[in-house]
Amino acid sequence: MKKRTLAAILIAAMASLALAACGGASQGGSGASASAPEQSAEQGKTYKVGIIQYVDDASLNQIQDAIQAELDKKGAELGVTFDYKDYTKNGQADSTVLNQIAADLIADNVDILVPIATPTAMIMQAATEENKIPVVFSAVSDPVGAGLVESMEAPGSNITGTSDALDTNAILNLMLLANPNAKKLGLLYDKSQDSSTKAIAEAKDFAAGHDLEVVEKTGTTSDEVALAADAIIAAGVDACFTPQDNTVMKAQLGIYEKFVEAKIPQYTGADSFALNGAFMGYGVNYEELGTMTADMVVDILANGADPASTAVRTQDNGIATVNTETASAIGLSYEMFKANCSALVETVTKENFD
Repeated sequence: MKKRTLAAILIAAMASLALAACGGASQGGSGASASAPEQSAEQGKTYKVGIIQYVDDASLNQIQDAIQAELDKKGAELGVTFDYKDYTKNGQADSTVLNQIAADLIADNVDILVPIATPTAMIMQAATEENKIPVVFSAVSDPVGAGLVESMEAPGSNITGTSDALDTNAILNLMLLANPNAKKLGLLYDKSQDSSTKAIAEAKDFAAGHDLEVVEKTGTTSDEVALAADAIIAAGVDACFTPQDNTVMKAQLGIYEKFVEAKIPQYTGADSFALNGAFMGYGVNYEELGTMTADMVVDILANGADPASTAVRTQDNGIATVNTETASAIGLSYEMFKANCSALVETVTKENFD
């Protein structure tokens, strides 16, 4: 998708901080909480908020729930209503369905669109090229690379949001701490997912710099992902890496036992993968990311903030989540992570977060 032309000189409304992460740093907007909404909203006013989920999975569902909870909280504080109940939709990873959802929500005269995940955000961006309905995305890994914004600090049009940008080197450095003798690294992802493109390129660069042989397998459906996992295991890899890939996430509960049986640790780009059986998930807190997204929605609707000059926001990216059942089954210690991450969280295998 082509990037939009910046129509005027824009001033960032939020300060951008360096994103400090375990083993590395990413760039983007501040990870601090948004300030409390000013009491500028019209009392009793109702805002229609279209929330568009890409697909059902633990991470994205957690974001959606957090957005809704924060909108309810802020609505009560301001004496307004953020009406999302009739305007929350799920595209189930189908672009045709997502495009129809966009058309329906625009016909419903929603005041703002809140797409979750990169493919959803790109479709909502295209749908608002002419009407300029504000768009606040959530969990877009590379907003600039996806062509959604001109820059993280000054998006430049009707769209801004939150990013779950991944520090790939940090994950793979943790991998080498737990697997210091690793020689062969598997890469499992969906090549059609924009959220995976940058992270996979970074993983290949990391492997080249650490004399790691790469075994790269992809899939665009859950069945294809399962076959790709089988191929990676058959290749005899020492570890496997998957970024914040929605296709693999959807298949995760169906493939994690393959890696467990082969005693291959799977290192991934979100805590939901660990919840669904992977050895480790690393990255942002998706509940906090959803709350941050909702705060931006409130600032635009209730306070009149301009998306074009509202910086894309990010979080510190240093939380490692380890599945203790998987760690025990494959016989791999993770105690060394504590001194190398901002937080170490333990979980067991479940479908969704509590």
